[in-house]
Amino acid sequence: MTLRFSVLASGSTGNAFYIESEKERILVDAGLSGKQMDRLFNEVHVDPSKLTGILVTHEHSDHIKGLGIIARKYNLPIYANEKTWMAMEKSIGKLSLDQKFHFGMEEVKTFQDMDIESFGVSHDAAEPMFYTFRHDGKKVAIVTDLGYVSERIKKTVEDADAYIFEANHDVDMLRMGRYPWNVKRRILGDSGHVSNEDSGLALADIISNRTKRIYLAHLSLDNNMKDLARMSVESVLQERGITIDLMDTDPTNPTPLYEVI
Repeated sequence: MTLRFSVLASGSTGNAFYIESEKERILVDAGLSGKQMDRLFNEVHVDPSKLTGILVTHEHSDHIKGLGIIARKYNLPIYANEKTWMAMEKSIGKLSLDQKFHFGMEEVKTFQDMDIESFGVSHDAAEPMFYTFRHDGKKVAIVTDLGYVSERIKKTVEDADAYIFEANHDVDMLRMGRYPWNVKRRILGDSGHVSNEDSGLALADIISNRTKRIYLAHLSLDNNMKDLARMSVESVLQERGITIDLMDTDPTNPTPLYEVI
């Protein structure tokens, strides 16, 4: 087995991502209730008691809602950077000291047979960061919750076999939608979320011949639709002569476990 993963949930109501190798079973974020997290694992036939650790991207509740519950229930180690620990400590409840680990920004950590690299993103949180996963010559990158995709991020995540990549909103839907202007400005700003079109433009710069699959993630319930996100990203990629499998993600239903081959 190489890398296998499932986007357990993705969207503004809750986010969770699972990835495994022969020796590691890693959860990234737990943004749904403990009960919902157990249901999601059950649907992809993964036993959460066999998890080897949880990585945290940032302290927003749609990423940590069930974090404390699941960590306590299965006695799991949690990895986050210092500012994220400080920002989320009150929200996740009491944990024993041997469950708290530090994962710095722009750091590579080796977890048995998996190398995980963290990279900072521009988002309105304490010190948000996302991850790439490498095992046996394969690479998977998860890139959401960012206002724009910098050249530094592109360099870190380029040439991956699979991406979980933000396509948060359609700009016209957002501008004309019901959100108050200060919220719209936040989403459209440099520390907000990536639009469908910007997602396509960034992906066109980073994908390579080895890239097999892209999961469009963190879609806004109010300002996007799966078909629209797919069509928008697809048309930008096609203009650059790129044809690739674009997959949907969902706020309440996991994607089937996908093996990177």
